[in-house]
Amino acid sequence: MSIELEKTILRNILTNESFMRKVLPFVQKDYFDGVYRTLFIEVAKFVQKYNKLPSHEAFKIELDSVSLSEEMHTHALDILPDIFTKKEEDEDWLVDTTEKWCQDRAVYNAIMESIQIIDGKHQELSKNAIPDVLQKALAVCFDANVGHDYLENVDERFDFYHEQEERIPFDLDYLNRITKGGLPNKTLNIALAGTGVGKSLFMCHHAASCLSLGHNVLYITLEMAEERIAERIDANLMNVPIDQLGNMSKNMFKDRINKIASKTNGKLIIKEYPTGAAHTGHFRALLNELRLKRSFRPEIIFIDYLNICSSSRMKGMGGAINSYSYIKSIAEELRGLAVEFGLPIFSATQTTRSGFSNSDLGLEDTSESFGLPATADLMIALISNEELDGMGQIMVKQLKNRYNDPSTNKRFCIGIDRSKMKLFDVDQSEQENIVDDGPVFDKSVAGERLKGIKVF
Repeated sequence: MSIELEKTILRNILTNESFMRKVLPFVQKDYFDGVYRTLFIEVAKFVQKYNKLPSHEAFKIELDSVSLSEEMHTHALDILPDIFTKKEEDEDWLVDTTEKWCQDRAVYNAIMESIQIIDGKHQELSKNAIPDVLQKALAVCFDANVGHDYLENVDERFDFYHEQEERIPFDLDYLNRITKGGLPNKTLNIALAGTGVGKSLFMCHHAASCLSLGHNVLYITLEMAEERIAERIDANLMNVPIDQLGNMSKNMFKDRINKIASKTNGKLIIKEYPTGAAHTGHFRALLNELRLKRSFRPEIIFIDYLNICSSSRMKGMGGAINSYSYIKSIAEELRGLAVEFGLPIFSATQTTRSGFSNSDLGLEDTSESFGLPATADLMIALISNEELDGMGQIMVKQLKNRYNDPSTNKRFCIGIDRSKMKLFDVDQSEQENIVDDGPVFDKSVAGERLKGIKVF
């Protein structure tokens, strides 16, 4: 590390108020060494207390009150004249350079802390904490945005209203209708269903669809093995019953995959984690690794499924927390990850016990947490029964929709081929007795229309 750079940063913190205001919230005392750390601590304390920079004389007086060794105190006084000598620097360059220095120092400190942990010399943290220590260091950055000025930022707001928002489209008509063309970035989207209804099939189909449309897709599974998810996507993209995949010769199988690859510019990465063991810290570390090692940046993430993730904020709390708080925390963390990386996340959740026998799922049927639909941008219910299965259909009901009016096309059917792990549009005539534009929470109409329908 350059001592000169360290001195330059400290000098400008002490003499350039504009620069100080921009960087002080992000600079940590541990980034400095020796006497420079002492000087930084004192200037940070002074600014916090008086909301302005100290003069040379005031700073000397403050230093005299600090408990320092004689050698350290003498060294500090010796370098103060140079530190307080203002030198003209390009501020944009200085801010950028300081941000890079902070990132480098954070990573260095994280590596040294990790070594302590590995050696068993850390007093508080165990080896399980190393991924979190490293990902926190990698996340260091300056956020220069201080908010939207309602009266001043008129042009920006007008342009926003008239720009075409980037979305990841579905390959199903009604799902595109209710989302106005697909899933926007920075959103959390949830499918609610009972066991066996088709949560994983639903997500596998849309992962396959996104790949076919040329998008980079990350599929995180906490329930099934990577190979089982890949098997479902193989069946979908090859249009082959899943139980017949094993009958293909190796050459035929590779030819089919090569044809799929030739028709898309996208990539699909499937990553398995143990059930209940992974949280957004692991997912963030994975995203950074994929970017660095494979130059892969996903445009959409599927997480199968939310309830069996863990919470990074509440790990290790055991019985001290209830399921409502825990699931809500997971949902908030996943949505935060979507915002951080600027992409949509699609996941799923289980119904409550009562939801397994409910003919018309509602938000109250969300397993474990009503806080989950409060956090999600889009939430749909997947409903099935023997009759619908016999017709090769599954019913979709909107529960919450921030993209469109949820009372329009509140309920509709889509085709399902469970053998090939595929979804498809059905004829409009088959929607006539199903599509309902009544109030979202009114179950009376659906109760009459769907009498006898049970959720698996």
